[in-house]
Amino acid sequence: MTNTKDIIIQLKKVREERGLSFNDILQMMENNGDYLSKSTLSRVFADGSEESSFKYEETIRPIANALLDIDEIEDDDNVDTVAIKTILKYKIDRIEELEQALEKKELELAEEKIKHHEKLDAEREEHRRRTEFLINQIDLKDKRMDQLLEAVFKKDEQHKELLNTILSCPARKQTDCEVK
Repeated sequence: MTNTKDIIIQLKKVREERGLSFNDILQMMENNGDYLSKSTLSRVFADGSEESSFKYEETIRPIANALLDIDEIEDDDNVDTVAIKTILKYKIDRIEELEQALEKKELELAEEKIKHHEKLDAEREEHRRRTEFLINQIDLKDKRMDQLLEAVFKKDEQHKELLNTILSCPARKQTDCEVK
């Protein structure tokens, strides 16, 4: 594989051979549907720029598409130009292939996330339902305990009344005397 250094050198040669200005290149790029700022373009074509680092997809590829007409290998192209066009065409195809694989993986990931979220939602619903059931059971038990406590208090009150009735009964004293 070639690196961007070789591509930049070839782009500089093509620009010089064809006598293109930055505006000419920008116009060609615009015709291809690409955009790059004039300052970025001037940095690519500056002396020693082949030693700099540029992003292939965002910077080098649009310029190469405009200057080299990568899709067309012409009869008057020299061997270096044909090689660069072939390599760039391969890189473009490979990038598109990888982008498609990435999109497929992103879709698979999105589907997996949806399944995971649906599973979580189902578990949340089950926990909500169980919690609601347990809260209802606690409320029911509280009501029963209140009823039971009320019944105990009522029984205690009745017991006190009965004991008081027995203790205050006039016949009770007569029974006491006879028992002794």
